[in-house]
Amino acid sequence: MDCIFCKIANKEIPSNLVYEDDQVVAFKDNDPQAPTHILIIPRKHIRTINELDENNSALICHMVLTATQLARDLSIANDGYRLVWNCNLKGGQAVFHIHLHLLGGRTMKWPPG
Repeated sequence: MDCIFCKIANKEIPSNLVYEDDQVVAFKDNDPQAPTHILIIPRKHIRTINELDENNSALICHMVLTATQLARDLSIANDGYRLVWNCNLKGGQAVFHIHLHLLGGRTMKWPPG
């Protein structure tokens, strides 16, 4: 498999790792859209969120709970932050391995962009 996020999760290529456990890896985004921009990825390769089903519910919950704990650890929880999932090209997904964006450290605009 030639997935860059799988290679990051397997430590085949370097990343700015901020957290890891047996289910997920979190690292700083190479093209940050906010002062804090962390990607939380599952170790398991899942191409898009369209592929999720009930069997993935615990993993997705773990990804969100990891993001909220990182927001607290990075001191952005009280001021506020954004969690973003992108799906497929028109949804803004650039890497086809699901990932959750944790963005903070600035006021977020609505609509995003």
